[in-house]
Amino acid sequence: MSSSPLTTSEESLEARLCALLTAAVQKISSPPTLPPVLERPRQSTHGDFASPVALQLAKGLRQPPREVAAQLIAALPSSSLIDRVELAGPGFINIFLTAQARQEVVHEILRHGPIFGSSQKGSGRRVQVEFVSSNPTGPLHVGHGRGAAYGASVANLLCKAGYQVQREYYVNDAGRQMDILTVSTWLRALQQSGKLKSLPFPNNGYQGNYVETMARETAQRFSGLVVSEESLLSTLRLPHTDDLIVISPEEEEHHMDALIAAAKELLGPTYLALHHFVLTEQLDDCREDLEEFGVIFDEWFSEQSLFDSGAVALVVSRLENAGHLYTEKGARWFRSSAFGDEKDRVVQRENGLYTYFASDIAYHAGKFERGYDLIVDIWGADHHGYIPRVRAALKALGYDDSRLSVPLVQFVSLFRQGEKAQMSTRKGQFVTLRELRTEVGRDAARLFYILRKSDQHLDFDLDLATSQSQDNPVYYIQYAHARIQRVLERWGGDPGILVNSALHPLIHEEETRILQILYAYPALLEQAAADFAPHLVAFYLRDLSAEFHAYYNQVPFLEGEPVQIHARMALLSAIGIVVRDGLSLLGVSAPDRM
Repeated sequence: MSSSPLTTSEESLEARLCALLTAAVQKISSPPTLPPVLERPRQSTHGDFASPVALQLAKGLRQPPREVAAQLIAALPSSSLIDRVELAGPGFINIFLTAQARQEVVHEILRHGPIFGSSQKGSGRRVQVEFVSSNPTGPLHVGHGRGAAYGASVANLLCKAGYQVQREYYVNDAGRQMDILTVSTWLRALQQSGKLKSLPFPNNGYQGNYVETMARETAQRFSGLVVSEESLLSTLRLPHTDDLIVISPEEEEHHMDALIAAAKELLGPTYLALHHFVLTEQLDDCREDLEEFGVIFDEWFSEQSLFDSGAVALVVSRLENAGHLYTEKGARWFRSSAFGDEKDRVVQRENGLYTYFASDIAYHAGKFERGYDLIVDIWGADHHGYIPRVRAALKALGYDDSRLSVPLVQFVSLFRQGEKAQMSTRKGQFVTLRELRTEVGRDAARLFYILRKSDQHLDFDLDLATSQSQDNPVYYIQYAHARIQRVLERWGGDPGILVNSALHPLIHEEETRILQILYAYPALLEQAAADFAPHLVAFYLRDLSAEFHAYYNQVPFLEGEPVQIHARMALLSAIGIVVRDGLSLLGVSAPDRM
């Protein structure tokens, strides 16, 4: 069962049910100091509400919980709210509401609009959600898109649950990959100027078209960028011949390091300017791409700032002062195995440079120092092994690592006409997020990305995403909303009168099922927020839309007595509000016409 704090509008109903349970308790025992707990069952067959109060009283009464539950059910006062009560499991009391009580959800939705389903579960606690955080070394591809869609939806759900949410992108602007991108751009500029003849472009350089574009722009922006091949080869200590120089696979990484060193030596201050240029170009492109995808960040946090501020050196010193570091072969190691990791980790190499892990420790320590009650890191599935070492560092620094949650996002396979597209950031052979949006649209991309649990592999079917059929969930859900708006438009009445309309005519079988689904919306949202599971919202919307489409095909909404028509218009309006709200949480639009 899933406990659910009710929305403000539902508190009177909860209070009335609690009063009934308290009255029953008073007949068999002293009442508890707190009102009996009411929970939202995950399955409708378990009732609209359930209470474990019998399990709470059993020990004091020295009776089996089921016997206590049976006594409570017998002592429960009659009420127009309750249709029936059942004893379940080890002693749960399942409460089924009357049709009239359940119908009231329509008025609740109409009165509160998009606020319906909100809760105070978070009680204003501060949460940071960090997601995407892709190296700014090229355009975002479809794999990054899943992390973006998932992270944005999780943040929205946490806001809906009453948390104060900060969305953050961690910019990896201090590492070797940015140097590789800078050198790749420089070498392309040299090729475009005709200066490179013997030295081939490195296989482990970035090779996408975007690098060619940046190289052309640098020629117009920077002087002193073009050097002779002889100077470069001399700095690299490679012999200059008329034949193409071949770098073996075993030497590629060493050769790249030599190219980076040569670029810094030959370009001097221009190298820093070039580095800044390619970083800015890629960050601006990434920010624009995400904004077009409906993903907005409150903070773009620079990894380099951790070095500039001394935060990395400080956190390493803290670990050392606490006795958690040792030196071996000139490198400094963190005893992470003492805190649950599988082995110890290097934080500072023998050359004095800090590792990526060292800056990650400083970054997470900073998150805790910023005072967040909950820290959510959304990482790719390939970072699974990284979680224990980060937790180990937090424990060693004295932080409560239970405040850190790390949902993982599995890989995406893109299929078009049954063929799988390959992706490689270095080679430039990838499908960008921008290309995906162009082909299927933002709405389809956002919804399809979260149709499976984040830790499950996703096969993205482009053909399905662009189809207009009930098999396409985004089309099916949006079409339900558009159909509702069309019926309301044909009705043409004043929506304001629906808030107080009589609802007793809502007794059709489809209406009953829809009311049950609408009633479950607040609990569904709470569960989705608690479990970081936006796919539950997508499933819910698909089920609600399916019931509506069946309802649409069976019932003539605009025929009958005015009281019946108004009741049905109220129900349709409530469905539309919930569909629109659910889609907005997932970053998907709710068109009025299709």
